[in-house]
Amino acid sequence: MPLTFADPGTQAIPLHVITEDALETWLAAQPEATAHWLRATGFTAALGQAAPVPDGAGGIALAVAGYGTEAARARGRFHLAAAATALPEGTYRIEGLPQEATEVEALGWLLAHYAFDRYREQGSAKARLVAPEGVDAARLEVIAAGEALTRDLVNTPAADMGPDALETACTDLAARFGARVEVVCGGDLIAQNFPMIHAVGRAAAQAPRLIDMRWGDAGPALTLVGKGVCFDTGGLNLKPGSSMGLMKKDMGGAATVLGVAQMIMTLGLPLRLRVLIPAVENAVSATAFRPGDILTARNGLTVEVNNTDAEGRLVLADALALGAEEAPDLMVSMATLTGAARVAVGPDLAPYFTDDSRLAAALDRAAEKVADPVWRMPFHAPYEAMIEPGIADLDNAPSGGMAGSITAALFLRRFAGGLPYTHFDIYAWQPKPAPARPKGGVGMGARALLEALPEVLGL
Repeated sequence: MPLTFADPGTQAIPLHVITEDALETWLAAQPEATAHWLRATGFTAALGQAAPVPDGAGGIALAVAGYGTEAARARGRFHLAAAATALPEGTYRIEGLPQEATEVEALGWLLAHYAFDRYREQGSAKARLVAPEGVDAARLEVIAAGEALTRDLVNTPAADMGPDALETACTDLAARFGARVEVVCGGDLIAQNFPMIHAVGRAAAQAPRLIDMRWGDAGPALTLVGKGVCFDTGGLNLKPGSSMGLMKKDMGGAATVLGVAQMIMTLGLPLRLRVLIPAVENAVSATAFRPGDILTARNGLTVEVNNTDAEGRLVLADALALGAEEAPDLMVSMATLTGAARVAVGPDLAPYFTDDSRLAAALDRAAEKVADPVWRMPFHAPYEAMIEPGIADLDNAPSGGMAGSITAALFLRRFAGGLPYTHFDIYAWQPKPAPARPKGGVGMGARALLEALPEVLGL
């Protein structure tokens, strides 16, 4: 089912959204048969509850959805998405929802219709929604489509989403919007000075590459850099099997920036967009890069490789150095970079790093508005010494295990050229099903960034 709203002229079933404390008052105002039916079904207006009320002629007179308590709502988001999956097929129109929650809940309803069905038909919500009054329905549909692109890319296993396929996804997206794509591949990475991208990906059957997409000819310049490690074995520092199982999602940064790019281009934001994706597979072969190797990055900094499983920051470094050469107004990287970020904030928050407090404030406000939670982390300068090994300029995997997300972010900042720069260390995966978010790939930080861009870039 498409992630779109029903035609506003469609005959729609009223869907009453009811909090627990308002239930009895609402029932008292209904016909006796309606109140009796709902009490008989055990409807208490708890979060996640939804029930249709028959009309006596085989149809549905109305439906109700529980909106719980304020305390219960604070422990989640997209609460009405549960109703989208629980209600029978039909078209519904929301009534009684607080205006401040309407946009988020309408988006959640759309996202509840997502299903990854490339390999097997999957069930999804059948209940469609007429866009509530006061929301920008077209914008929400654009956001849902961008999120669906991100989820599809992350969910696709590496056998079908290697560097070749990720390049195809980029070129297909570019073709839809008249964007321009250049790709530097294989040995050309050495010739054109992307040595770390080449080193990380050279052991794989599919050649490593840097994908460079541009769109827009006027306005402020935004460069998005996404980690495109299509599968990460850990290299010669081989991951255990338990850690390798989710490594198809290690290109979640690339998937997320492509979702954001699709949103930006569809909405026609007045900016100059550049998307840089180093697409590699961190594989094991006789040509794999080794612990102890010292690599020279695009910007001339030398890097001691103390762990081949800390490869994401290496490929991002070359891409960031390229992006910095044009001095964009804002450069943002997104990457499934460190397990330390998950230890710090868990799977639901997107931690980000920036030196710009104005940008941070805009992101935080945007995140709260669009229910896309983020958390600011520090570029803590005293930790710079932790990434300086002595034998080279930088260490890709400092020993000790402390502040792993921060030291990774500090490493990346060395390649951003002192420009306005923000880094997201995302998870890109929903470990357990939740309203509007089935288990699997998920966008993180994308909607918050999109919402903040007009303020940050003066659009």
